Amino acid sequence: MSDEVEPGFVRVRLDLSYDGKDFSGWAKQRSGLRTVQGEIESALRTVTRSSETYELTVAGRTDSGVHARGQVAHVDLPAEVWAEHEEKLLRRLAGRLSHDVRVWKISEAPAGFNARFSAIWRRYAYRVTDHIGGVDPLLRGHVLWHDWPLDVEAMNSASRALLGEHDFAAYCKKREGATTIRTLQQLSWERDASGIVTATVRADAFCHNMVRSLVGALLFVGDGHRPVDWPGKVLAAGVRDSAVHVVRPHGLTLEEVGYPADSELAARNREARNRRTLPGAGCC
Repeated sequence: MSDEVEPGFVRVRLDLSYDGKDFSGWAKQRSGLRTVQGEIESALRTVTRSSETYELTVAGRTDSGVHARGQVAHVDLPAEVWAEHEEKLLRRLAGRLSHDVRVWKISEAPAGFNARFSAIWRRYAYRVTDHIGGVDPLLRGHVLWHDWPLDVEAMNSASRALLGEHDFAAYCKKREGATTIRTLQQLSWERDASGIVTATVRADAFCHNMVRSLVGALLFVGDGHRPVDWPGKVLAAGVRDSAVHVVRPHGLTLEEVGYPADSELAARNREARNRRTLPGAGCC
């Protein structure tokens, strides 16, 4: 996780996408399940003819079944390996990787770049349709069917109470030692001409299950099962609410990751590593 690259190594940025349907999430697992990280690291080892595996660091770990269009990762490669394979690495990976994961760009990262800690925001989209006939079969792997009519205006009204810096413990699966304080920069809903309703969710970072929990709560507002002020009250309560449904993963896509100017990378890395507290919060 260091921002300092070891002598003799080059930090390389990878921009990639994948269909999460047949992956057990991003992070490689000891159980041998198929993961995006494991797939790419294996392909890198093969195409560079290396005896060791070079570990990837990713901007945002996605869960099983979640897709990515604008994922970012980095890997530190020996300088001689990078020099030998730089020009051909992208094409060789394309020939080695399965068709449900693609690396679109490979470049030497600027000084201080860290795919995870340098990021200043991640943007996700969750797609759902309330069409009485269901989901277009050609989109079924990326769009959730909600069998109730949705009021997009009500969902947008409810979303506004969730914006800003809050403790999102009520919408996160707690992990030992991890904070649930996040800054939600955007949460908005829009219905397109085909009837698909897309939630755009952008934050500095996300805790486990946060987007899918937020979507689940807001769908209950959209279909009239809960009032507009309910998601905000759940947030204020600060504890997991059994009524908040974590929606299925296939409607979720990581669309884009944002980074600051190269000159601000080091400062961002330090800031991202600090344990966050809300203003006025006690120390214990």
